[in-house]
Amino acid sequence: MQAIRETNFNLPGQTAFYRGKVRDVYTVGDKLIMVASDRISAFDHILPKPIPFKGAVLNQIAAHFLEATRDICPNWLLSTPDPNVAVGLRCEPLRVEMVIRGYLAGHAARTYSAGIRTLCGVTMPEGLRENDKFPEPIITPTTKADEGHDADISREDIIAQGIVSEAVYVQMEKYTRALFQRGTEMAAKQGLILVDTKYEFGIHQGQVVLMDEIHTPDSSRYFIADGYDERQAKGEKQRQLSKEFVREWLMANGFQGLEGQKMPDMPDSFVQEISDRYIELYEKVTGHKFIKDLTPEVQERIERHIKNSL
Repeated sequence: MQAIRETNFNLPGQTAFYRGKVRDVYTVGDKLIMVASDRISAFDHILPKPIPFKGAVLNQIAAHFLEATRDICPNWLLSTPDPNVAVGLRCEPLRVEMVIRGYLAGHAARTYSAGIRTLCGVTMPEGLRENDKFPEPIITPTTKADEGHDADISREDIIAQGIVSEAVYVQMEKYTRALFQRGTEMAAKQGLILVDTKYEFGIHQGQVVLMDEIHTPDSSRYFIADGYDERQAKGEKQRQLSKEFVREWLMANGFQGLEGQKMPDMPDSFVQEISDRYIELYEKVTGHKFIKDLTPEVQERIERHIKNSL
């Protein structure tokens, strides 16, 4: 199986290229062509080995949810000419990630266990245990970093610093809550709990537009709904579909992205496990069977499909 570490296409009419953590982004006219590579990141570091089919999983889950939420807010997606490719509108990115949390998990749980009850200016109630549901979802935004760590920030500081205007932030907040509610409902139909996720927005022709991926395992955390209450009552770990298990493996091997820490080597068996779990998430989240494209020359396939779409 070929895994896509990176692409280096020269597309007709191409005017810019940007390599993100997991996507290679080409600008052609007023369009962006996003190639979802098989790179995987954790703790804001790209891991040493790409994960077969991960890019196709992310791209197709994102397309599934972008199509299912067009009635809530406009989004950037125009077409998906290849399993690993999304073509969409070129927007002016807003430098804020809208993180929304329905449960005390991940970063919020680690903050809470350290005795801190305020996250991004939002007060978390006393008496919660890890993976408990919040009384209502909380929005804990971060500033979007080009490189390195995204930083927690409060709603008040975003507006005070002029990162976005209050009117734009209010619109992003409204969309975030509505998208999370839709994602929660769609997850429930598949026997899942949407725990937390993040959304990125941009401006296109003066309008706030949803960008990038949504409700994928890179941007979201899901619990298995069946048995959730029993596991919480017993204080057991929740069964989850996310890449948290990758973070846990890294932490168990002495890496949390901190200065001086060495990225551990990834055995092939672990790479395969990650691939299998991403495919499992695709099938559980969408309710569709994942079709593996086994074209031997995957880079040629992607480039051909992009050029045919332009």
